[in-house]
Amino acid sequence: MLVMRPVRTQDLDALYELSLSTGGGLTTLPPNREVLSAKIKSSRASFKAEPPSPGDEYYLFSLEDTESGRVVGTSGIFAYVGFSKPFYSYRLLHLTQVSHQPDMKVDTRLLQLVNDYEGATELGTLFLHPDWRKGVNGMMLSVARYLLMAAYPERFADKVMAEIRGWTDENGRSPFWEAIGRHFFGMDFAEADRINGMGNSQFIADLMPKFPIYTNLLPEQAQEVIGKPHDDARGAVRLLTNEGFRQAGAVDIFDAGPCYEVPRREIRTIRKARRVKLGEIAESKIKATSSLAMVATARMPDFRIVATRVVDMDKGAVTIDSDAARALGVKVGAELIVAPFQRREDQS
Repeated sequence: MLVMRPVRTQDLDALYELSLSTGGGLTTLPPNREVLSAKIKSSRASFKAEPPSPGDEYYLFSLEDTESGRVVGTSGIFAYVGFSKPFYSYRLLHLTQVSHQPDMKVDTRLLQLVNDYEGATELGTLFLHPDWRKGVNGMMLSVARYLLMAAYPERFADKVMAEIRGWTDENGRSPFWEAIGRHFFGMDFAEADRINGMGNSQFIADLMPKFPIYTNLLPEQAQEVIGKPHDDARGAVRLLTNEGFRQAGAVDIFDAGPCYEVPRREIRTIRKARRVKLGEIAESKIKATSSLAMVATARMPDFRIVATRVVDMDKGAVTIDSDAARALGVKVGAELIVAPFQRREDQS
């Protein structure tokens, strides 16, 4: 069985191995042990804290196979972006200019450097090992984070956003970066991404152009990838849109990957999440005719989530099987957060 749990200090080697499998471009999971160690430390402190409102907290989960103890994926939440350092994006603006002599109209798109997302909660650091990309594993890795938001809404902002990895070719080359970033930073896309992943975003503020950029002055190849997700990110986009996220008219400043956003209360899993009591633990597997749901412990700092079959009982209680109860570390009477998985027809 797979269980989502807060990252542990001893997960460092596993996270480092996962970072080597990303192929680059995942800024929040850099192949650097020192940076990853700092992220683990920050996450552990965040899960133990009791903030009255969102701040500089960072919640990082590990997806563990309970049989082998292997960490096969990770995903995280930044409670409040822009809290201690700026969070930049390009806002896509539309400009229409009209002339009557001669009679002409010109429609143009502009890229304006902004930090509009200051104060929003950001989903990030989602990565599942290629060998485990099957069944509901990817959905679990993404959706599980919403149960933490449902259980502790005071820890998160009213707006939730996600930056999707932008398009690069088979060599990791970003046409958008080549058209803009290289001229101001004098370095390859991979190097700039590496520096940003180390936590140094100040160089962006120092070097990025402050005036709007007319997209029709960019090479056609660069224009074509503005707002285009990486080929490997299509699944992530589908998971976001299934939850109610929509494109926000903003893109990442490095690779022009699209930004998605949604009010927290409108996220599908959060709307459907409910608090229940564990009424019974079944010793045998629950029949497949029962509903498949995400089930989380309602406690901190050991907030755990599994995907399992659930049977509703009377008076707001549910039954889960013994494997799920053991993975969650709960007994009869425990408080749980339950949210249904989407049906396949809803995902299409």
